[in-house]
Amino acid sequence: MKAARANEFGGPDVIRVVDLPTPSPGPGQVLVRVEAAGVNFIDVYMRSGLYKGSLPVLLGKEGAGTVEAVGAGVSDVQPGDRVAWASVNGSYATHLIAPASALVKVPDAIDSRRAAAAMLQGMTAHYLAKSTFELGPGHTCVVHAAAGGVGLLLCQLAASAGAHVIGTVSTKEKAALARGAGARDVIIYTEEDFEQAVRAIAPDGVDVVYDAVGKTTFDKSLACLRTRGLLVSYGQSSGPVPPIDVLKLKHGAKYLTRPSLEHYTETREELVARAGELLSLIGSGALNIRIHDALSLERAADAHRMLESRETTGKVLLLPG
Repeated sequence: MKAARANEFGGPDVIRVVDLPTPSPGPGQVLVRVEAAGVNFIDVYMRSGLYKGSLPVLLGKEGAGTVEAVGAGVSDVQPGDRVAWASVNGSYATHLIAPASALVKVPDAIDSRRAAAAMLQGMTAHYLAKSTFELGPGHTCVVHAAAGGVGLLLCQLAASAGAHVIGTVSTKEKAALARGAGARDVIIYTEEDFEQAVRAIAPDGVDVVYDAVGKTTFDKSLACLRTRGLLVSYGQSSGPVPPIDVLKLKHGAKYLTRPSLEHYTETREELVARAGELLSLIGSGALNIRIHDALSLERAADAHRMLESRETTGKVLLLPG
């Protein structure tokens, strides 16, 4: 098998594709032939050392493929089944050993590329819109990076719930994508101050801000909230948020949360239910997955450069086969 890994922490150039023995599944495990792997910012954080792990770092957590073999005690899936996952390390590879409990079956209506593109970012958008803050008619939300992988899905889910969506983007081209995904108002933050623009749209503030950017947007995101509004800081593409004075939350009795997908898929039942609803929406055409690019496994470093440059609109995939 081939796998992309980092033998040291650093920039995209530390990624190497290596040959490794193809493993056999143990009890409760499944051997999957990976057909598409998702590229996410958590992979960048693992490669750079922002999230410390042991070296070498096997990259990738998300993907889709076909079961080739199962270990003892596995009954939920069998060889030939198409499966997807969002939290199995080492997904940048031609083959992967995964816990059977981390896999969900992929409906026939969805190909492996869309399944891989949906899992991490799709379930993130799903829990943000339906669990962290359950959006509905009468709510107004700000979605930063509205033309990104999570952003486009979050805009769609928020709009379909009846919320007024305000998206922030960096270019006119991205603005068009955000509007197409359901954003009623779009702010190009390179041309105007997004805090002032949000306050012009919603003078009393918004119910919730979904912030995947982090360092450069945090303070102004907080200032956009209404009394008892919620700031959901779920990413840090511009860098980690510095330590904050909690007294900032006192002005308006505002709330702050820092969720992650693992906290919204803690049980097998929740994972299957969340993924099942998401994949059903995609299969029916109610939710559109945008794939920005699909690259060979050997171009994993290029995929990371694309993500870090924030030039992507939608999902970046690696195709190991």
